Amino acid sequence: MIELIKEPWPWYITGPLIGLMVPLLLVFGNKAFGVSSSLRHICAMCVPLDIKYFKYDWKSEKWNLFFVGGVVIGGFLSGQVLMDSEKVQISMETVNDLKALGVTDFASYVPKDLFSWENLLSWNGFIFMALGGFLVGFGTRYANGCTSGHSISGLSNLQFGSLIATISFFIGGLIMTHFLLPYLF
Repeated sequence: MIELIKEPWPWYITGPLIGLMVPLLLVFGNKAFGVSSSLRHICAMCVPLDIKYFKYDWKSEKWNLFFVGGVVIGGFLSGQVLMDSEKVQISMETVNDLKALGVTDFASYVPKDLFSWENLLSWNGFIFMALGGFLVGFGTRYANGCTSGHSISGLSNLQFGSLIATISFFIGGLIMTHFLLPYLF
C-alpha cells in the first residue's frame, strides 16, 4: 500500500480527484476552494490593528486554516516519509535549458543553484525570493485570488474573471520563462 502512495499518480487520476474537491466543498459546506485567503485570515486573527480589510468574522473561515495546515503537514510528511531516493525524472531538453541558465545541480528535488541560503543572500536571490514573493502576493490580491482558486474553483463555477485570470497566469509564466528569466542569471 505504501508503494502506491509513493509512486507519482497519472494526471487522469489526480486531476479528477482535485476537480471533485470543488463540488464537494460547494455542496457540503458552501465553501470555495483556494489557499490565498488563509493569509488574510491569519492576519485578521493575529494582528490586532484597526484596518478595515481585516475587520470581519475570520472564525467562520477557520476551516480554510485547517485546510492549509493539512497542506503544510501533508507536504512535510510526504517530503520526509514518502520521498523517493531516486532523482526526479525531467527531460533532457529541460536539463539543457536549465544548464544554459547556470543551473547545474540536479541532485535533489529543488536545484540548490536557485534555492539555497547562499543564493538568497545574493542579488539574484533577493530578486527571486523577496521581489518575486511580493509580486506574487500583490498579484494574488489584485486578481482577487490565487492560481488554484481561479483555475480550479473559478473555472468550475464558470466565472469569466477566473478565465481571464487563468489565461493571464499562463501568459505571465511564459513571459517570465522565455523573456525575463534569462536576464536574471
